[in-house]
Amino acid sequence: MPCLIALIVFGIMGIFSASHRALAKEAFDCIFRRVTFRACNTGFQDKIKGKILSKIISRSTFLAKMVNKHYEILSWIFFVLMIGSTVYVLNGGYNFYVYGSCNGLNESGFCAFDPKGENNKTTAVGDSTCGITQNEIKNVTLNGVELSSFPTQNTGSEDTVVFIGCYACDYSRKAYPDIQRLVEKKQANYVFAHYPAKGDTTFLGNAGYAIRKIYGDDAFWKLNDYLFTADLDYILDKANLNAILASFNFDVKKVNELANSTETKNMMDMEIAELNKTNLYGTPTIFINGKSFVGPKPYRVYNSAINKFIFF
Repeated sequence: MPCLIALIVFGIMGIFSASHRALAKEAFDCIFRRVTFRACNTGFQDKIKGKILSKIISRSTFLAKMVNKHYEILSWIFFVLMIGSTVYVLNGGYNFYVYGSCNGLNESGFCAFDPKGENNKTTAVGDSTCGITQNEIKNVTLNGVELSSFPTQNTGSEDTVVFIGCYACDYSRKAYPDIQRLVEKKQANYVFAHYPAKGDTTFLGNAGYAIRKIYGDDAFWKLNDYLFTADLDYILDKANLNAILASFNFDVKKVNELANSTETKNMMDMEIAELNKTNLYGTPTIFINGKSFVGPKPYRVYNSAINKFIFF
């Protein structure tokens, strides 16, 4: 077992040092002998053991004696620890690539590849600030949610993406371009839902509904793209709404009348009630073929949720 540990250690160190490459070759020879049921080169084992003991004896004679006496057992212990830590690191790396978190999909907790937890941050529903929420993900679902009233792009695909976001949420704005890219690349069915999780964005949702009803879906999608990419402070200022509408050549008076009507208020209340059935706790919340992704994940995570093969 010391030979295997030495092979791994010296194999890595040998990349940078010629002297360690020679030791790596000796370790490989030792491993080869072991797997072919032959005795390992005694000289090499003694060499490795001697290097270890020489370091220890200068600090503690007693410890050196204990290591010498239980050398084989200690070698096995370190081997098991090395294998365990390697598996743990590989599992964390896989989870990070596929789910955006070392701990699994939508799981918070420390991740060396994402130490600040950016891939799981959301704007908490009912909160005026952005931050990580600790709510349970297991209850977030589309079951029993009626989405027919929301803006939809139906391509006839077997894949469906549902994006629930807030115009004022930095994390929704971060995820939006990746979702647009995913939908365009995969030609997936797409449903968008605005949830006013942060600040006063209800007036933007109302305007979007009015534009969709008056001018159709194409006009709505153009406005939607603008609201997620334009300067945040500008679009959140109600005084700028008329200028925004005019820049798209919309009838400002007509849009405002419908946006401020009882019909629109009732429709928006109904849509919010439907979204609350998902048990979402923050935006963005994205569903890909019914599977929930909370927070702005890297594009590869969304892509792998649709791909049959994770890495292609």
